Amino acid sequence: MFVKKFLQVIKKICVCGAGTMGSGIAQVAAQNNFSVILFDVNEDMLVKSKSSIESNLQKLVDKQKISDDKKSEIVKRITFTSEKNNCFADVIIEAVIENKEVKQQLFDELSLINNDETIFATNTSSISVSELSENKNYAARFAGMHFFNPAQIMKLVEIIRTRSTAENVIEILIELAKQLNKVPVVCNDAPGFIVNRVARHFYLEAMQLAEENVADVETIDKIMEASGFKMGPFKLMDLIGMDVNYSVSNIVWNALGKPERLKPSSLQKNKVEANELGRKTGKGFYEY
Repeated sequence: MFVKKFLQVIKKICVCGAGTMGSGIAQVAAQNNFSVILFDVNEDMLVKSKSSIESNLQKLVDKQKISDDKKSEIVKRITFTSEKNNCFADVIIEAVIENKEVKQQLFDELSLINNDETIFATNTSSISVSELSENKNYAARFAGMHFFNPAQIMKLVEIIRTRSTAENVIEILIELAKQLNKVPVVCNDAPGFIVNRVARHFYLEAMQLAEENVADVETIDKIMEASGFKMGPFKLMDLIGMDVNYSVSNIVWNALGKPERLKPSSLQKNKVEANELGRKTGKGFYEY
């Protein structure tokens, strides 16, 4: 009963971080009738985010999936703000940079602004959810809620529990994911969770084949797509961002004791050092 009663009053969701992922999550929440606060300290990011969301929604209008009026309604549900004190909501989903200290400081500050029923969720793709909430007074209300890029399209959401997460919080996040028209899967906190742990081989083996000149990037992508994958590994790395993907590989590799099979690729390291991060910089394994 508590879960159902609590869910009835979840009306407002705050998303922290107006990058690609945060914008996608905010759009999904607004499309599913939630009032949304989208926070970022960088006002330029907020402007870009609003433009991106409007562009995504316009594509739905063009495909006659929503009306112009519906598009306007969705955008109006989102409040774009650079003021942290405006981040008061029933559920807060963090999607800022993959830096443990930055995330912890944000949650600590938000815990002072919000009440003791607010649920905190991190969208981290690789940092230990348990470490983020360790010894925090909000640990029982803290969990992982990992969306996949692009969040407005991809259906899967990983719900990650720590030893401290209250079970009813997990149940609430499962139901919330369903209300967002997503497919939730639950796992305990572990390096890479489920998808990123399994996906390391998808990326690393592909890069090894390219490094050994077995086949070029385009050929490997075409073969994987012909095998049933919607996107080849190199196109996907460009979409995710080379820096993000490489960081995840390093975190998983280190957390598991640096096994040789999961050693990050020097090919990808070189891309990161050259700032060839994929779509967001105009060049990665492909040019955009």
